[in-house]
Amino acid sequence: MKYTKMTKRVQQGFTLIELMIVVAIIGILAAVAIPAYQDYVAKSKFAAALAEIAPGKTGFDVALNDGLTATTGASDSTKWFIGVQPINNNTSVNVVSGISGTITGTIIKGPATVSGGVITLQRDAATGAWTCSTGVSQKFVGPTTVCTGT
Repeated sequence: MKYTKMTKRVQQGFTLIELMIVVAIIGILAAVAIPAYQDYVAKSKFAAALAEIAPGKTGFDVALNDGLTATTGASDSTKWFIGVQPINNNTSVNVVSGISGTITGTIIKGPATVSGGVITLQRDAATGAWTCSTGVSQKFVGPTTVCTGT
């Protein structure tokens, strides 16, 4: 009886169809993930800008109670620095003093969906309450924020 030697064939790599399936799956995942990531970046940019100008409300009220003009510049005998610099990492800030004061912050840098958007903090003269509005889409403002978008 003669024995023949059987040889095993070991797989050497992936087939072309297997590689194409992997590339297709990665492409589908990227097509879903990239827009979602851009939305998250825009939301965080808006939140950071709002966080930079919101402390100015307290400084503004302090200036108003002391009979001074609120400003983002240096304090002196007639002006009070509200604690917000005119240019920050995420916003360019402007203050309009008076009993019904306004603090506006223009979003700088960031995604095109929020860049250049203006956040307006408006003080009610009668109640002293602050309201927030913006020209940025509500999608990027978020549902839990105190600001109203378009």
